[in-house]
Amino acid sequence: MFDVGFSEMLVIAIVALVVIGPERLPKVARTAGVLFGRLQRYVAQVKADINREMEAADLGKVKSEFEEAARTLKTDLEAQAADAQREIRDVQASIDRELQDASTAMQSTADAASAPPTPAAPEPPSPQLELGIEEPPAQAPAGSVPAKPA
Repeated sequence: MFDVGFSEMLVIAIVALVVIGPERLPKVARTAGVLFGRLQRYVAQVKADINREMEAADLGKVKSEFEEAARTLKTDLEAQAADAQREIRDVQASIDRELQDASTAMQSTADAASAPPTPAAPEPPSPQLELGIEEPPAQAPAGSVPAKPA
């Protein structure tokens, strides 16, 4: 703090001995020592307080950075969860549509199978039959299977 060498201390001691006197010098020196000790403790306490405040400020900064990182992570996770939910809903809707289409197709197939058969339209006569080149086919009785030509 102060740049006081040995020679300056010797000069101060001689002046104090002359001004204060030899009888009161030990009491004054003791009081000065006590006051100097208190001053040193006070300075040390102020330094410790300043260091604590600096550490608290650093911790506050770290805390705010950590909270910001946590908020960022939370928003990212919420966004990813929303995307996943949206994809799941899209897949579910697609599956529901496919099931609905399959159900409709099965229903129409079942309806077609349960409907009475429509009679087949008679085949138009062939041109050879009209010209008299070919003989008309024999009518098969109802419910019988027509014979295949060999």
